[in-house]
Amino acid sequence: MKLTDAALAGDRRALARLLSWVENGAPEGREALATLFPRTGHAHVVGITGSPGAGKSTLVGKLAKEIRQHEPRLAIVAVDPSSPFSGGALLGDRLRMQDLVADSGIFIRSMASRGHPGGIAHATRDVVLLLDALGFPVILVETVGAGQAQVEVARIAHTVVLVEAPGMGDEVQALKAGLMEIADIIVVNKADRPEARQTVRALQAAYLGMTAAGHHTPSTEQPLEVIPGWETPILQTAAVDNQGLTELVAAITAHRHYLEISGRWELLSRLHARAEVETWLQRHLMLLLEERVGEQRLAAAVEAVLRREKDPATAAQELLEPLLSR
Repeated sequence: MKLTDAALAGDRRALARLLSWVENGAPEGREALATLFPRTGHAHVVGITGSPGAGKSTLVGKLAKEIRQHEPRLAIVAVDPSSPFSGGALLGDRLRMQDLVADSGIFIRSMASRGHPGGIAHATRDVVLLLDALGFPVILVETVGAGQAQVEVARIAHTVVLVEAPGMGDEVQALKAGLMEIADIIVVNKADRPEARQTVRALQAAYLGMTAAGHHTPSTEQPLEVIPGWETPILQTAAVDNQGLTELVAAITAHRHYLEISGRWELLSRLHARAEVETWLQRHLMLLLEERVGEQRLAAAVEAVLRREKDPATAAQELLEPLLSR
């Protein structure tokens, strides 16, 4: 039996092997994705992002249990910070989700961000596509908490959940504008803390300042594209005590319904498809450039920049000129 067939039949070892191939960029992974790609396009991808210490991992674990009451199975992709030495996942989100291991309907995969900006590993898109192809109806993607660069999660998710902890106060507008613009649902976790209510009010005030422009979704042609019609709810949860989870699942379900009836699901699918094609174009072009330019010329250009003889843009342009003139 082929590994793809075994994975489709529910073999977890086969699934883990395929995911490793995909994550590491192995040719077998590309072949598997190409074979399975016609099966994609059905999963609801939910991005969970927010500040470090907001309790994202705990919330994701409890959210998964709540969703499992309505779905036959789901997958969790937890993007961890990388070890600077091995490049592997440093925190290991699965260690924080041990109580989910006994549920055969929940599959958890930790990935290393490997220094990629936006808190999203390079291979995350491909891992999500593979899980989609293998029939997981809901895929939760938890990102590294790294500030406004986390808007990258909106380029793979249908629904973006922004998780914040109490005590942010006046920092909301200064630090979170970029994230709030792409958040479909905002959650104040650890809502049992006394300062939670103040944080909710600060978020509401900050969000009101942006509603005149409507909600936004990522575009590959423009930084943001206006999407009216969805009012971003600001919810409170206390994941440790299972408070607010029912309301959060209801909001996620309502957002998918909104996307479908408004035609936004198709729009997001188009934007995601373009982002995926552009990502692969960039990868292939970089490999081609490295091959054509050569390590010696590239090293010489880097040295020229270090000596302040050339600025980086000029150095890059000079490397490209012989290739473009052919």
